[in-house]
Amino acid sequence: MREPHSDGLFSRGMLAVIAAQFLSAFGDNALLFATLAVLKQQLYPDWSQPVLQMVFVATYILLAPFVGQVADSFPKGRVMMFANALKLLGALTICFGFDPFIGYGLVGIGAAAYSPAKYGILGEITSGDKLVKANGLMESSTIAAILLGSIAGGILADWHLLGALIACVVAYGLAVAANMLIPVLAAARPGQAWHPGKMSISFFSACRTLWRDGETRFSLVGTSLFWGAGVTLRFLLVLWVPVALGITDNKTPTLLNAMVAIGIVAGAVAAAKLVTLKTVGRCMPAGVLIGVAVICFSLQHTSAGAYGLLIVIGMLGGFFVVPLNALLQMRGRESVGAGNAIAVQNLGENGAMLLMLGCYSLAVKLGAPPVATGVGFGALFALAIAVLWGWQLAQKRTKSV
Repeated sequence: MREPHSDGLFSRGMLAVIAAQFLSAFGDNALLFATLAVLKQQLYPDWSQPVLQMVFVATYILLAPFVGQVADSFPKGRVMMFANALKLLGALTICFGFDPFIGYGLVGIGAAAYSPAKYGILGEITSGDKLVKANGLMESSTIAAILLGSIAGGILADWHLLGALIACVVAYGLAVAANMLIPVLAAARPGQAWHPGKMSISFFSACRTLWRDGETRFSLVGTSLFWGAGVTLRFLLVLWVPVALGITDNKTPTLLNAMVAIGIVAGAVAAAKLVTLKTVGRCMPAGVLIGVAVICFSLQHTSAGAYGLLIVIGMLGGFFVVPLNALLQMRGRESVGAGNAIAVQNLGENGAMLLMLGCYSLAVKLGAPPVATGVGFGALFALAIAVLWGWQLAQKRTKSV
């Protein structure tokens, strides 16, 4: 049975999507910190920690030509359910003592399939100006899950590592159950060819279409820089805390990550109220200030200052990224399909993550101090966003002439 399209921001479909997203993201973040604890317990070197995330990210890049079509060829709620089942399998793999990189790679495959469906379905459940608000709800749910999942993963890993892994398995199981409550909507683009070569050609054609459009190119670059920086900051915290604060437990880095999550919720809410699809440029100053705030944070040596600055970084991040996501979904749905648009976005974001994590892992292996790494990282991010902002303004002036 197919439920008709609903514009309601709190319809049954939307609530089921938000619940499933919360549980899935909770599992992702708890599992990351539990798996990092596994690496520490098994005496893996420090530089292997970002490599774990690079394995996860690589699945997004390798599957990018295919997952967008999967999301658009089947009911997105069912795609989300299958993807969460793969995450459940990956968590069980780690739980039963198999290679953590293999298990986390399976979770990455599930996440790669999940992402185009979870964002693409928003445009099928709601529309118009409510799409920005729907993205705000999605981001708020995600960040709340990051907040609670990160804390749970760190605290449980300090208490009982196997217990932390079991909690992740339970979260993914509940996410699968929540996905079953999402109404079965019509597939966006059924009947497409499934030949790998043709799918790759179709995907790269979608890439060209989106990159030729000034607005979608602006969104792709902005979100790629943001998420590449975000995942690198997460790993930077793990090594920064012992050096700057003298604390060596698993809990403190997760609590600091949680502060970023709290800030992003507030920033996402502000963006939903203050930014529309016609005024997306308002988010750009926040992007530049993220880099400035990271520099200030890196120089901190007190817990209070670190916590406060990470909340500010999160607020700026939420205000920056939510409008860019909504812009891409709207323009992408009109051109190449929402699923394909998100898949292209995932390629850009995860390419940025892979590059930044690779540079960070190399810096750690070469013995670069975490404080100096953080300062350089913040300065480069602020410069990159400033260049992007100038590029956007130049495009607007060209169009108006």
